Amino acid sequence: MAKFFWLYLLTTLVFFAIDLVWLSTVAQGFYQNQIGPLLKSPFNLPVAAGFYLFYIVGILIFAVLPGMEKGSLFEVVWRGALFGALAYGTYDLTNLATLKGYTWQVAAVDMVWGTVLTGTVSAASYYIARWLNV
Repeated sequence: MAKFFWLYLLTTLVFFAIDLVWLSTVAQGFYQNQIGPLLKSPFNLPVAAGFYLFYIVGILIFAVLPGMEKGSLFEVVWRGALFGALAYGTYDLTNLATLKGYTWQVAAVDMVWGTVLTGTVSAASYYIARWLNV
């Protein structure tokens, strides 16, 4: 159980670090330009933290652990990418369907980002799990 805790913690740090770079560089101006009036300022940090903590559980359960059972990085990456596409797609397509001013460009970019981010973090988590001998 202790190894799983460390895997969870380190995966969360990797996810947060990569997403922070994305959000503070490329995405900030893009989102502001595309959907500025919809953005909350300041954003709700406890809710954002809740997302990260919840989402990492999904990455581990649906991508990393099944891939570890098969001993396959490829398995981890495709499962992680699919999980990211489904999760971010659910969010973005729902916003596109229900919010005035939510653009298809934001939906497309965010879905691609979620797919790439989750696949990448899943791969990193796979190597962390191997290092921890989970």
